[in-house]
Amino acid sequence: MKKVGILGGTFNPPHVGHLIAANEALHALDLDEIRFMPNSLPPHKKLAGHVEDEHRLRMTELAIEGNDGFRVETVEIQRAGVSYTIDTMRELIKREPETSFYFIIGADMIEYLPKWRDIDELSRLVTFVGVKRPGYSTETPYPVLLIDTPEIHLSSTVLREKAASNKTLHYLMPETVIRYIKENGLYGA
Repeated sequence: MKKVGILGGTFNPPHVGHLIAANEALHALDLDEIRFMPNSLPPHKKLAGHVEDEHRLRMTELAIEGNDGFRVETVEIQRAGVSYTIDTMRELIKREPETSFYFIIGADMIEYLPKWRDIDELSRLVTFVGVKRPGYSTETPYPVLLIDTPEIHLSSTVLREKAASNKTLHYLMPETVIRYIKENGLYGA
């Protein structure tokens, strides 16, 4: 069976924390690929920064350029509306029945798992892969395979604020993404 990691998120904007977590999961679990999956509307938080789906999708494409193990999964953007992981994974499994899916989540989402829609079914459909984040617990009643990754205290919120204040973003995200943000005037840059 093909082994595919899914890293979902708003990617508003994507940053090195996302890339490092994905790369570590790819190699630690010997996955065939990692798919970065921008969601349309996350059910657990308001989409901040007023950046349209196509911009977040393009920034994600730019962020993963040059890594043969990374792809973009557009199923949630194409479906639009609120993105519930259970609906997405049912769709992906139906589309690719010969694939084992590994759903990569940060420790902030590990704490939130009990609130996910149809979490019991979802935990049978995918292998949750947990990535530690500073300040968050990895305790959960659900099965989560924890992998060791460098812990980086970086968030898209901080990066949006830095862009709006015209502060440096170098080394926090790929230069192609920084250029795209500036060229398109995203986040007030």
